[in-house]
Amino acid sequence: MGAWVFLRASSFVYSSFRRHATCLFRCTYRMSIFLIMAVIGITGGISTGKSSFCQSLREIVPAAKFFDADQEAHRLVDLDSEVKKEIRSEFGAGVFSDAGDLNREKLRAIVFGSASKRGALEQILHPRIRRQWSAEAETHRNSPDFFFANIPLLYETGDETLYDRVVVVACSYATQLRWLMERTPLKPAAATQMINSQMPLDEKIRRANHVVWNNGSRETLGAQARLLVALWKKQWTKS
Repeated sequence: MGAWVFLRASSFVYSSFRRHATCLFRCTYRMSIFLIMAVIGITGGISTGKSSFCQSLREIVPAAKFFDADQEAHRLVDLDSEVKKEIRSEFGAGVFSDAGDLNREKLRAIVFGSASKRGALEQILHPRIRRQWSAEAETHRNSPDFFFANIPLLYETGDETLYDRVVVVACSYATQLRWLMERTPLKPAAATQMINSQMPLDEKIRRANHVVWNNGSRETLGAQARLLVALWKKQWTKS
């Protein structure tokens, strides 16, 4: 796994400096010339606080570029006629209203109850999402500012080697379940099923470069974000 560095900020930020070979070459090349953009992937489990962490980063580095995979997925299913056609073909007309709008609750119930259906939806959406964030990252390539991509399925889709660093936002299971039930109409059994249908959070933590522990206050989350931004700025400075 590589060496782990322990940081304290009322809670914990764990960092490992395990690097993929291509990432190491790219980072070394960048650092030897001048400060240019680093691509940071943000992931975690459902309702662990990824968006809140990104908001903390926005406050610390307002010039940074952000991409949100969930927002792009919503845009695709609302506005892309080809995506709607593929979803209708795979899941049936019943997941759409008479007006042609996607019923997200019905679709969510289907995909979280079936691994094959969940995979089918990912095959419809993820290649398009990847193309979009890749295009945005490329247009930002020569910028001195960070590029943050909030990608819930980052590990599930094998995209971790596309980032200079990956941050996993994690919390306890009880906190995750409570937050999920607060933001959705799901009952405990359905919420538990939704969490358990995803890659285990422990596995994401094991594979991460950095782990942000989000069991505390927003202030604690922000303190961890500041620690990481300070660390990244040191790593992407002119040598």
